[in-house]
Amino acid sequence: MPSLLKFHVIVFSLLSAVMPRANGQGYLKTRGPLIVNEKNEKVILRGMGLGGWMLQEGYMFRLGNIGQQYRIREKIRELIGPERTQAFYDAWLGSHTTRKDIDSMAAWGFNSVRLPMHFNLYTLPADEEPVPGQNTWLEKGFALTDSLLNWCKANHMYLILDLHAAPGGQGNDLPISDRHPEKPSLWESEANRNKTIALWRKLAARYANEPWIGGYDIINEPNWGFEDPEDKKGTKETKNIPLKQLMKDITKAIREVDQQHIIIIEGNGFGNNYQGILPAWDSNMVISFHKYGNFTQVSSIPNFLDLREKYNIPLWLGESGENSNNWFTNTIAMVESNNIGWAWWQLKKMGINNPLEIKLTPGYQAILDYWNGKGPAPSANEANQALMEFVNNTRLENNIYHKDVTDAMFRQVSSGKAIPFKEHIIKDRAVIRAVDYDLGRNLFAYNDLDTASYHYTPGVNTQGNRGYAYRNDGVDIRKDNNEFVVFHIENGEWLQYTAWVASAGNYTLTIKIKTEADSTSAKFNVSSNGKALVTNVEVPSSGAGVILKNIRFPQGENRIRITFVKGGAVFSEMIFERK
Repeated sequence: MPSLLKFHVIVFSLLSAVMPRANGQGYLKTRGPLIVNEKNEKVILRGMGLGGWMLQEGYMFRLGNIGQQYRIREKIRELIGPERTQAFYDAWLGSHTTRKDIDSMAAWGFNSVRLPMHFNLYTLPADEEPVPGQNTWLEKGFALTDSLLNWCKANHMYLILDLHAAPGGQGNDLPISDRHPEKPSLWESEANRNKTIALWRKLAARYANEPWIGGYDIINEPNWGFEDPEDKKGTKETKNIPLKQLMKDITKAIREVDQQHIIIIEGNGFGNNYQGILPAWDSNMVISFHKYGNFTQVSSIPNFLDLREKYNIPLWLGESGENSNNWFTNTIAMVESNNIGWAWWQLKKMGINNPLEIKLTPGYQAILDYWNGKGPAPSANEANQALMEFVNNTRLENNIYHKDVTDAMFRQVSSGKAIPFKEHIIKDRAVIRAVDYDLGRNLFAYNDLDTASYHYTPGVNTQGNRGYAYRNDGVDIRKDNNEFVVFHIENGEWLQYTAWVASAGNYTLTIKIKTEADSTSAKFNVSSNGKALVTNVEVPSSGAGVILKNIRFPQGENRIRITFVKGGAVFSEMIFERK
C-alpha cells in the first residue's frame, strides 16, 4: 500500500516551493471576471473540501444505505448508548481534521480550504429553540472554525466557509444537508430561513476583519423544485425565485457587518442551474459551479463561461472530484487555463480517490456487516472499541497517503514527465511489483483504455480502476491473496517502470503473470529505453509465470515497459536475477 503519512509535511515539499501560492495579499475581491488580492494580482484558488468532518455523508464511510448523519448517529446510539455516542462524536471532531492536515495540504500545493459547515454545531434547530424565533448560539462550531482559520493563517491559505447543511436542509438529496424529510425543509419554513440568515450574519460579524477568510459560500447545492415539486433536483427550474430571494437576504445581512469578503452563490440543481438568478446584486460576488462525472474539455462548461462573459463575474469550480487521477489532471488543467480556481471534494474518506484514505478495520467491518444483515450484533463494548478505533484512524498520522492523487492534481497538470512511483534499484533478486508503475499521465507513465468514470454522461459506461484499490489511475488493480495485482488488461495497454540498474549485465527476468480465468491466451512485449528486449511472449494459464533469460540491461536509468499485445492477463511482479 502507499506508505502511511508519517512525514506528511516533507512529502511534496519541493513541489510546493515552486507552485504559485495565494500570496495572502489582503482580502480577496473580484475584478471583472477575475479573483484578485489587494495588490490586484490574479489569484487561482486551489482548494480542498473537508467533507466528513462537521457533516458525515453515509457513502464516505460505506454507510450509503443509512444516508444522513442523524440516522448514522441513531444507529450508533442503538449500539453503544447516548453517552458513548456523544463521546464518539466529540472525539470525531477532535481527530478527523487537525493542524497536521492543513500543514500537509499546504506542503502538497493547496492554497485554500473549503469548510462544509453543519448549522447544528453553531445554533440549535429552529424547532428546539427555547424561545421560538430566537437563536441560541453554540460555541462548538465557532471554536472549531477559529482553530481551522488559525491553521490556515499559519500556512498562508484562504478559508472559504460553506454552509453545507442549512437549517431544515436545502434539497431532496437528503445526506448532503443531513435533512429530516419528515420535518419542514429550508424552503418550507420561514423559521429555518430566518435562522440561516441570522447564522450568516453571526459568522460575518465574527470574521469581518479576517483577510484569510476567502469568501462565504452561502448555500451548498440547492436541489429543489419550486415551480414543479416533481422536479426533485431543481434542474428544470426556470425562475428560482425563493432561492434568489434567500441569497439576497443573506447577502444583505452579511453586508450589514462585513463589506469586505466575497459572496459566493450557487444555483439550483446542485449548484448549476442559474436560470432567473442573475444579474448579481452585489459588487463582490463569485459564481460557483460543481462538476462531476462528465467530460473534461472546455466544451463541458460553456453555460458558465457564457455567464461570466455576460455578467462580468468570476467563476469558481466550488466542488469537483470523486473520479480518477486522469480526470483530475485534465479537469484542473482545463479550468485553470480559463482562469478558474477550484476546490476538490474531499480530503479524506474510505477509498482511493482522495489524498488521504481512512483504513477499514475488522471491528468496523463487523458493525457494517451487522447493519447490513450479514453478521451478528456486536456487544456494546465491542462496538464502542471498534468505533473509537475508527475515530483514531481518521487522524492524518493513521491515514493512507495516496501520492498519486496529489501528483495528478499538481505536478501532472503542468508536466507530462513520468517519474518513479517508488525507487526501483535493480540488482540481484530485485523485485518490482506490477502495481508500482511510474507516476504520470496516461500515455506517459502507462496506457489504459478506460481511464475515468463519466457516470453523469448518458451512454458512456467507463469506470477507471475497476478494482478500486491501491492507486487512482485508470489501471485496474485488485487484491488477490493479500497482494495487489493488475487485471482487466486490454489489447495495447502498457505499464512503464523507471528503474536504476546498479550493474550492467545479463539478467534472468521472471515475470509473475497468468491469463485471466475467462481468457484463453495473452501476449506481451518487454522493452527498455525504447529498445525491444523480447516480443510476443505467451502468457501461461498457471501462476508460475514466465522466465526470460539473458536480458541485458545497461547501467543507469532504464525505462522498462511491459506492453500487452493481447490482453487478458493478471500481472503481479517482476524479479531480476543477475547472471
